[in-house]
Amino acid sequence: MQTFFTAERLADPAIAHADEELRACLQCGYCLATCPTYQVTGDELDSPRGRTKLIKEMLESERPPDDRTVAHIDRCLSCLACMSSCPSRVHYMHLVDLARVHIEGNYRRPLFDRLVRWTLARILPHPRRFRAAMRGGRWARGLAFALPARLRAMVELAPHVLPPPSPNDRPQVFPAEGPRRRRVALLTGCAQQALNTAINDAALRILRRHGCEVVVAAGAGCCGALTYHMGRSGDGRAAAVRNIRAWMAEVNGDGLDAVAVTAGGCGTMVKDYGFMFRNEAIAADAAKISALAKDISELLTEIGLVYKTKPGLRVAYHTACSLQHGQHFRFGPKKLLRAAGFSVIEPNDPHMCCGSGGTYNLLQPEMSRRLRELKVRSLERGSPDAIVAGSIGCMMQIGSGTRLPVIHTVELLDWATGGPIPPALDGLVRTVVAAE
Repeated sequence: MQTFFTAERLADPAIAHADEELRACLQCGYCLATCPTYQVTGDELDSPRGRTKLIKEMLESERPPDDRTVAHIDRCLSCLACMSSCPSRVHYMHLVDLARVHIEGNYRRPLFDRLVRWTLARILPHPRRFRAAMRGGRWARGLAFALPARLRAMVELAPHVLPPPSPNDRPQVFPAEGPRRRRVALLTGCAQQALNTAINDAALRILRRHGCEVVVAAGAGCCGALTYHMGRSGDGRAAAVRNIRAWMAEVNGDGLDAVAVTAGGCGTMVKDYGFMFRNEAIAADAAKISALAKDISELLTEIGLVYKTKPGLRVAYHTACSLQHGQHFRFGPKKLLRAAGFSVIEPNDPHMCCGSGGTYNLLQPEMSRRLRELKVRSLERGSPDAIVAGSIGCMMQIGSGTRLPVIHTVELLDWATGGPIPPALDGLVRTVVAAE
């Protein structure tokens, strides 16, 4: 693609990088077949190729973005499927993130939109606030029919039951069981602490069981992705800096062999810290943390698991977009599950997004709902006992559209290596055992 940035604009490192990515785009259209929103709407501007053109025109013009451009970029899931199918390896994530930052700083959204986005940015990254909001959502469920679409989507996604806070999410160090083989920092996240504490608890047990000393570092928290991908780069970068400093204090203290992440979107974000801060004083530390970051399934693959039981359930595996397209770790979780004795059923559209997309299901509820319906139908087709995913966002999204239990990969692996039956499967497992 030909670009026309001035020399003055190219002096900005962000624009210079965008120029490189835009020039690499061949406009070949390979990305169209894997783009969820294009598959639904058939609109060229709802495809990566169309959005790339809009981003180029928006950044070159130096004028406030128009409504059409904002609408189509807002409708992008950031699923990154286009990055897996692009023959030129265009880093679309960096392009669309820059576009959203530009929109946030140069476009005046309607008042209601501004209020919704401000509220999400002030609540979602903070577990206590998010937990309180979820309680409020449960109370408001009876009035959901009378609410605007976006508020109705927020209320409908609120779980019926919230687990109590886990003491394991507080800053502390957990010794390895037996000889210490590795020292690992565990990112406890933000929304996950309120929605499903069983995930971090399972990660903690399985890591310790396999010789890892696990540290929940003081000062670490939200990875920054939720706000950063909304265009609020200041909030997202501030969260990232806090994590980098917290984990570097451990690196410079007793050392770290890895930063384990149990949410696919968070892992993609942490692995991008090196790029985000490449031109700043914190660059070396950011690059170090990015190199240490590993999805929990990726880390467990390296460690090598010792299985103690063969559960034998049929599970449909949903590959989180952030894991397969953002981190390029697609097959490892399925191999672990099969080695553990699970019968893994793969949907016929493994590349397609479930419609979660961080805050996407709250900001674009109609498109998100359509994508969820397609994904749930695909996952249920093989009549599985349960659905498995590696990201809390996907779990909540899929779970809101199916009656099947939806569970995190690490919970199943913890069970297979000597841990307890996952809470979401307890009734199902006892029924299966009784039937046998």
